[in-house]
Amino acid sequence: MQATNEGALSSTRIPVLFSPTVDFLAFGGSALLALAMLPLGAALGVLHADSPRWTWLAAILLIDVAHVYATGFRVYFDWSELRRRPWLYGLTPALAFLIGAAIYSESVAVFWSLLAYLAVFHFIRQQYGWVALYRAREGDRDRGGWWIDASAIYLATVYPLVYWHTNLPRQFNWFAEGDFLTLPPIFETVLEPVYWTALVAYAMRSGYRGLRRGEWNPGKDLVVVTTAICWYVGIISLNSDYAFTVTNVIIHGVPYMVLIYWYRWHRPAVSSNSESLNVSDEVASVSRWKTTAGRLSLFLGAIWILAYAEELMWDCGLWHQQEWLFGWAALRSEQPGETVAEGFASTNLWLAPLLAVPQITHYVLDGFIWRRSARREAD
Repeated sequence: MQATNEGALSSTRIPVLFSPTVDFLAFGGSALLALAMLPLGAALGVLHADSPRWTWLAAILLIDVAHVYATGFRVYFDWSELRRRPWLYGLTPALAFLIGAAIYSESVAVFWSLLAYLAVFHFIRQQYGWVALYRAREGDRDRGGWWIDASAIYLATVYPLVYWHTNLPRQFNWFAEGDFLTLPPIFETVLEPVYWTALVAYAMRSGYRGLRRGEWNPGKDLVVVTTAICWYVGIISLNSDYAFTVTNVIIHGVPYMVLIYWYRWHRPAVSSNSESLNVSDEVASVSRWKTTAGRLSLFLGAIWILAYAEELMWDCGLWHQQEWLFGWAALRSEQPGETVAEGFASTNLWLAPLLAVPQITHYVLDGFIWRRSARREAD
């Protein structure tokens, strides 16, 4: 999420995005879950192995892929929003496919490498977006403070990535083997002291503002701390596909799904031309789904079904790694003597770019849908 918002100072002294409990569960709870899965993985003997099936199902399909489709509730399942910016929402997936197909036809390796770096940029910017939202909730307009906050959250993600690039190969990849370029070790050596300095500066400013001025922002602190810990442990401390998967995916996907759900069902009704993102505890009557259980069933059911359908096509068409979940598709024949998987494989020149459209669209639109014209946060 790339977000800069002019939200007014919260009515309480503690800035929140959703509610104190939901904020803690979304950011702290997701990080605690991710970190708790590390000793669990060690106990099960999978910590230093490829991610087991249950991890792939829970983290990749139900969180990582599903959160991409959550964007639909913000854009494509909202007719008023679609009418507001039809060209943006219509052209983005079309151009994503056309450009992706052109690149894929020239080089499969370049396609996956560019997609990986686009995803990396998105993951980094989402963490910054949370910090920007918390700064806006607090009404913090101090320019020096913005530099300290931005440096801390950016380096909390960038430094582990630079370490990754200077210590290839690792036991994990972003998408596919070889999708990252190798950097000389000097990059990591130079950046490491900058990284620690930025985190210390953030801690000192946060402590000073809280202890001396009573200006606590625990949500922002939680985002910075959990990001730094999870990215450091998942990428630097542990050279493990399992560890990287759980520490990277959970803290990224879960808060984003909370944001979409909250925006869709827990915000005041606003006019179609409003430029305000004012998430609050007041439940807007924006749907016939009146109960929390009903809304959650609709939301999670829709994105999980879409995620399953996408992964089914990826596996049948390209990967052939999850037959335990998608093996039934090989039982049907599109042509005499041809399985569904073989039919997909024969069209993989366009299949991979087509199946990548939802995530590319998610990456691109996420840079627009949370921005506001009255932005002053980083100016």
